Amino acid sequence: MLVLFETAAGYAIFKVLDESKLQEVDSLWKEFETPEKANKVVKLKHFEKFQDTTEALAAATAMTEGKMGKSLKKVLKKVVAKEAHEQLAISDAKLGGVIKEKLNLSCVHSPAVAELMRGIRTQMESLITGLPPREISAMSLGLAHSLSRYKLKFSPDKVDTMIVQAISLLDDLDKELNNYIMRCREWYGWHFPEVGKIITDNLAYCKSVRKIGARTNVATTDLSEHLPEEVEAEVKLAAEISMGTEVSEEDIGNIMHLCDQVIEITEYRTQLYDYLKNRMMAIAPNLTVMVGELVGARLISHAGSLLNLAKHPASTVQILGAEKALFRALKTRRDTPKYGLIYHASLVGQTSAKNKGKISRMLAAKASLAIRYDALGEDTNAEMGVENRAKLEARLRHLEEKGIRRISGTVTPGDYCIG
Repeated sequence: MLVLFETAAGYAIFKVLDESKLQEVDSLWKEFETPEKANKVVKLKHFEKFQDTTEALAAATAMTEGKMGKSLKKVLKKVVAKEAHEQLAISDAKLGGVIKEKLNLSCVHSPAVAELMRGIRTQMESLITGLPPREISAMSLGLAHSLSRYKLKFSPDKVDTMIVQAISLLDDLDKELNNYIMRCREWYGWHFPEVGKIITDNLAYCKSVRKIGARTNVATTDLSEHLPEEVEAEVKLAAEISMGTEVSEEDIGNIMHLCDQVIEITEYRTQLYDYLKNRMMAIAPNLTVMVGELVGARLISHAGSLLNLAKHPASTVQILGAEKALFRALKTRRDTPKYGLIYHASLVGQTSAKNKGKISRMLAAKASLAIRYDALGEDTNAEMGVENRAKLEARLRHLEEKGIRRISGTVTPGDYCIG
């Protein structure tokens, strides 16, 4: 029996000297306790060294994907094909199938082979002669770095990392903005409380406060850039009869700094949302069409990656985000939740309360297909998502019309029984 052993420095072919040792799997490790014992079990037949890191990286990536690289094919043809009657022990069963198909060599993979590989690895320095330990260590480190860079660059899992980070940051920004705006309204409310009820939009409120400053400046301040004409007139009228307390210049200065922060964060949030929208349309266009970019991004973030989300069945996608409610319902033997994050999708939102469960189930089924198409398909268009959304909207209209007909008292066949 021959053994194919892969290292960072090259491919090694070993000859098993005593095959009877492989029968005792549990005690095989004892044969590799010392270099002397190891040399009695296996002997190096051929070692094909890699020319550079590029060749080593190509060989390693081919091996991880279960493919046969050029350098491996060359070694097998040169050494193993001469002894075609011998079995070839390999560490990967998938690779064995490829070798058998292309070179018609008999490959074997078993627990005994795995234990043998482990033993060879422990005594690798003594078994592979002519290769200093320092060189093996340097080549292993170089290959590890190159392989990591390759995986980060080409792995489909890593592409959606940006979406996960962006949606998490967007949620954090929303929380911070709410806190800052609440604090700003409360703080400035001591000085000019009436303006808080007149200006309901938070950004317009902060921009107006930033421009007004002290309440006494309202009459001479032009707010037409931030407010409609009638709202501006109402603010100026309220300033004349305001019940607010007087505050110092230092207080006004701090409130203005806070307003600057709110305006800056709001502008950044808008920019981040546009970025997220573009990334979602590039990575998961069909999912975005079905549930929207925010819900889609939250589903991806909750699952960890688009590929992980694609592995979930539709029933899991439907209640993703409602895990606590699900386990609580199972524990107390109550009704399980009908929806999780998918509740915030526009299709579910525009449905009447009675039909929300039905629509969320149908949407989850179609969204699950869209996710798989985005994650595993080769096309990058959103045609499938548009088509399925149109079907769901038609179904939604049918359900709503059916409900309206029943409420209005339309007679349907079977309503009366003639006895």
